[in-house]
Amino acid sequence: MPVGAAFGGGAKNGDPCPHVPRHPLPHPALPAGPAVIRLSFSVALQYAVNSPGADFIFNVQAAHTRQQRVVAEQLVVSQPVLLQSHIDAPSRARYLRLSAQPGLLELHSSAVVELDHHIARPEHLAEVPVRQLPPQVLPYLYPSRYCESDHLGVLATQEFGRVWQGHHRVIAIRDWVQRRIVFRNNTSTSTTTARDTLASGAGVCRDFAHVMIALCRALNIPARFATGFDYGADPALGPPDFHAYVEVYLSGRWYLFDPSGTAIPMSFVRLATGRDASDSAFATIFGPVTSQPPVIRIDALPDDKGLLQLPQHTTDALSTDDGSP
Repeated sequence: MPVGAAFGGGAKNGDPCPHVPRHPLPHPALPAGPAVIRLSFSVALQYAVNSPGADFIFNVQAAHTRQQRVVAEQLVVSQPVLLQSHIDAPSRARYLRLSAQPGLLELHSSAVVELDHHIARPEHLAEVPVRQLPPQVLPYLYPSRYCESDHLGVLATQEFGRVWQGHHRVIAIRDWVQRRIVFRNNTSTSTTTARDTLASGAGVCRDFAHVMIALCRALNIPARFATGFDYGADPALGPPDFHAYVEVYLSGRWYLFDPSGTAIPMSFVRLATGRDASDSAFATIFGPVTSQPPVIRIDALPDDKGLLQLPQHTTDALSTDDGSP
């Protein structure tokens, strides 16, 4: 069992996603023709490794999909250790494993990524019957460690059973979570579940994500946990950080949702996806280690023609998924 895990969605001061949510006014649909968003990000991690050493599994590199292209990247590790890489075939998440010796361990990952979103009108997106779901999507129907959907069926049916199905119902779930849960730091821990968050009425971005996922699954809508960065959060609230959001499977693709209302979904660079936070940590640690808060930077860049396309809120549905079986 790992002795420590830093969950995607941030870990500054031991509290994921340390920002308060914003609830922006509705935004218009995007103009015809998708615009490519180019982003540069860097992640710096620092650990003091105690004797006899520790093993690490990192997930801080951008996933490769047809809608998310890694233009350039660099990875630097301070210790001369063997780096073992693995790509999860269904999600395209990239895992890096290493065994560190006692002493200082620093990891720096940077990349330039282009997001060429698949854009859809919400009214065109339908829920997919279970009998028609691809096999790799089925695990995201089931309860998981932090998303106890099997205990939320009555609540989900009462609140959303009569809501028009499809993207509209998923938006209704997202908005309900934002109204029901208050964003508050230091109200949850690494063991807080969706039911715990509903009982307390407060949480951070990973908790918002767990509640939304559990409610979607309780209605037989596949939903999964995803990690990226909180581009668009108010700078006055703190430096950039990891961010937890939700992807929901509609009409054959995974679409982006931000139940905490903290960041701009158009900016989400997908790092990891999984059933919940336990599958999507940016660092999982096996051994005696003291960690420092991550140092993250993310910026929008001009494209090859010098045009700067900034991420923006939109009422359209966005996906960085391939849409392939």
